[in-house]
Amino acid sequence: MPENKVMQRFLRYVQIDTQSSETSQTFPSTAKQKVFGKMLAEELKEMQVEDVYFDSEYGYVYGTIPASKDQSQKPAIALLAHMDTSPETSGEGVKPHVIYDYDGQDIVLQEGTQMVLSPQQFPELADYKGKTLVVTDGTTLLGADDKAGIAEIMTLAEVLMENSDLSHRELRIVFTPDEEIGAGVDHIDLQRVNAEAAYTVDGGKLGELEYENFNAASAKVTIQGITVHPGEAKNKMIQANLIAMEFEQALPALEKPQYTEKYEGFYYLTKMEGNTAHATLHYLLRDHSREKFEERKNTMYAIARQCNEKYGSNTVSVEIEDSYYNMKEIIMPAHADLITIAQKAMEAEGVTPIIQPIRGGTDGARLSFMGLPCPNICTGGHNYHGEYEYCCVESMAKIVKILQNIVTLL
Repeated sequence: MPENKVMQRFLRYVQIDTQSSETSQTFPSTAKQKVFGKMLAEELKEMQVEDVYFDSEYGYVYGTIPASKDQSQKPAIALLAHMDTSPETSGEGVKPHVIYDYDGQDIVLQEGTQMVLSPQQFPELADYKGKTLVVTDGTTLLGADDKAGIAEIMTLAEVLMENSDLSHRELRIVFTPDEEIGAGVDHIDLQRVNAEAAYTVDGGKLGELEYENFNAASAKVTIQGITVHPGEAKNKMIQANLIAMEFEQALPALEKPQYTEKYEGFYYLTKMEGNTAHATLHYLLRDHSREKFEERKNTMYAIARQCNEKYGSNTVSVEIEDSYYNMKEIIMPAHADLITIAQKAMEAEGVTPIIQPIRGGTDGARLSFMGLPCPNICTGGHNYHGEYEYCCVESMAKIVKILQNIVTLL
């Protein structure tokens, strides 16, 4: 049963801690990602996948499944997934629980606590009545982002290697580290990938197909205050921590993640710290429109200028670094066939494509601007990056078939 194979891989993979780190100065950011990468490379070798290469310095995994003879003249296609899990929630000691024949009711993740996966809070659970779900124990994330994608690609590799009569394009397999911290393709070897096009298998619910993502930047606001004894502070003290609050309040109040959806962008204050003398604010800036993206950056600079006019020059400084851009600029219309093929691959399995913008980013966004057009395919997971994460096994098995159709149809 394909459900059993992909589930067994998935259950094994999620129990391996591969959490990346935003504060690390190494690449990959955590050595444990290399441990997982080496294991995946060995599994590919056991399947007799060709040209398997584990990059012992940077942690990438590469492999090649040659084309069938009738498609040997066509350029290669690549499938990618990332090995790391999000720094937002612990990925250590993941204990996946399998719910067979889900009854549509609340799932208690941890007895005696409020950790309950409920259809009232997550209405999409109703779609999975009678299905097999993999959930957390309420203390860690699950890791479907993106170990579901890895399990699906590895299961496809096994199918192709065991069925030499299947007609398919040459397939490159790539597993990347540090995607969750925006560094997933920093050291990728595109000459080794050597493909015409690619798909990241890094989306959500069954049917998701994405070729638009946010333009993204990170911003750091630094505020320099003046410390004076509070008894003698009049007209002398400048409180950096209060200016930090003022800066945040000057941003559009409703342009925050919790108030936005679809194509709406936002300013996301991720960290705030400070005292009278010094304060810092850390932001993520996101927008699908490049024009509005640039406007968001200009808004940050304008608020800093206003603060400096009020409190003195060099009181507030803003540093902004772009992270990635909307891959739609590259994929449409020049590579629209990648979307058409994926749609057909889904429809052949009775799956209705859900084409929507990614409210985030993938390795594919940066790869597209590096010359490898790379839209994103679903994995079957939900509620990524937290304790309420879950994945549907039947969806995963269906995605293996969709990926098989893609390498056959292209």
